[in-house]
Amino acid sequence: MDQFRRPVRPLHPPIPALTAPGAGRRIYDLLRAQIADGTLAAGAKAPSTRALAADLGVSRTTVTAVYEQLAAEGFIATSVGRAARIASAPPAVPAVRQASARRGKPPLALSGFGHRVSGIAMPALSRAEPAAIDFAYGAVASHDFPAQAWRRAYQAELLRRQHSLYYAAPEGDASLRRALQGYLRRARGLACDAGQIVVVHGSQQGIDLCARLLLDPGDAFVFEDPGYLMARRCFEATGADLLAVPVDAQGLDTARLPPDDRARLAYVTPSHQFPLGGVLPVGRRLALLQWAQRHRAWIVEDDYDGEFRYGQRPIDALQSMDSDGRVIYAGTFSKALSPQLRIGYLVLPTALVAVFRQAKRLADRHAPLLEQRVLASLIDSGAYERHVRRVRRENERRRAALLDAVVRHLPDKAHVAGTAAGLHVVLWLPFLRARSEPALVAAALGKGVGVYPVSPLFATSAHRAQHKAAGLILGYASLTPEQIDRGMRALAGVIATMAVKGS
Repeated sequence: MDQFRRPVRPLHPPIPALTAPGAGRRIYDLLRAQIADGTLAAGAKAPSTRALAADLGVSRTTVTAVYEQLAAEGFIATSVGRAARIASAPPAVPAVRQASARRGKPPLALSGFGHRVSGIAMPALSRAEPAAIDFAYGAVASHDFPAQAWRRAYQAELLRRQHSLYYAAPEGDASLRRALQGYLRRARGLACDAGQIVVVHGSQQGIDLCARLLLDPGDAFVFEDPGYLMARRCFEATGADLLAVPVDAQGLDTARLPPDDRARLAYVTPSHQFPLGGVLPVGRRLALLQWAQRHRAWIVEDDYDGEFRYGQRPIDALQSMDSDGRVIYAGTFSKALSPQLRIGYLVLPTALVAVFRQAKRLADRHAPLLEQRVLASLIDSGAYERHVRRVRRENERRRAALLDAVVRHLPDKAHVAGTAAGLHVVLWLPFLRARSEPALVAAALGKGVGVYPVSPLFATSAHRAQHKAAGLILGYASLTPEQIDRGMRALAGVIATMAVKGS
């Protein structure tokens, strides 16, 4: 476990070990290059000669000679008794070196998968300017995390003696899989045994394993449009072809399922369609299961926020209706606890258990063992379900605050979709065109409010064209009701200005 490892002092920035003759020259060239490209920023501390020599496996005399040369040329500043620093205005790199850099490097020798991944466009993880009030979907409030219960359970597991510290089973710790079996039956209506469960690093890894194991180049996959972008990118990276199926107020339009025999997989979010929020009715669920049976296709059911349904009991999972072993259920702790925990799980048809365990072992051996046992303890004690009920009440308050703020601050024609469940809604603005979304997002950020356009989640322009209005995805689980009200009031001002301009 990481807690017992001796801390290793990192070298920043990392430099490959140099032990061959001429190492001094190679260290000199690397440091100069990193100063030139800003990796070693002006005014920053240079690595100490002792640390750099130890990390690279050379003598300290060699490194000292390099530093003396760099100092003589004005690249670093040294003084007695003080650490060397990168010069505040280091000399410019000679033109000949700049010309060499411009010539570039030969193309990377990547696999077909590597080339497909390198060509995938993904949104930035964070903004250069963080918003004061951020309606980020997928974010949850840090003060909702059950810190005290987690600390007690964590400490108890940490102090529990083990015979030795060694790798664990790839499918996950037996205690968590047994706890999940009971919890999923109670909360989501799933019928499974513990042996069908594989614990993964968040549902995203589960989706990635599905893509790698079930799709080949030239195959096809059915996908909700609009839908979860990170899942679509996983499937596209395999070289399989996208078969986009539109969604409506009831989720995936199963009447539009393709007859394409290349379809090997369908990805759906039936309990709360992402992002539009529809709940797939029983008739469509049966139609989807029948389609999968006819085509011998797998269904990946992403139940990303199924625990959060308001005003009534959470709807049972699609997997609970599957009598043919076609559904792979993906669950996560990211919404109820924290996305930083990185623990999710798959409930697999029996026929797929062995290959998924093997693939998980090849990917990263197993998920963190200590955290798995902590989660098992919380589920077994009832603390996790009490926490979910408490957080559901808190998020229902936030949801009510958002809906109230929309009514009070926005024009009458603005309307919200997907309010019955989950931790986000979609705000449609019929008086603004879809093409105005980037300007709207930028203007809102200028007022300190983070909102997110719905258009990038559409896979096809034809399906986006069916929704002519501008749309925003608004997550509310990380905000207080007061922040939600202030944010919507500021957004209303931005919308009013754009509406006057006729965007």
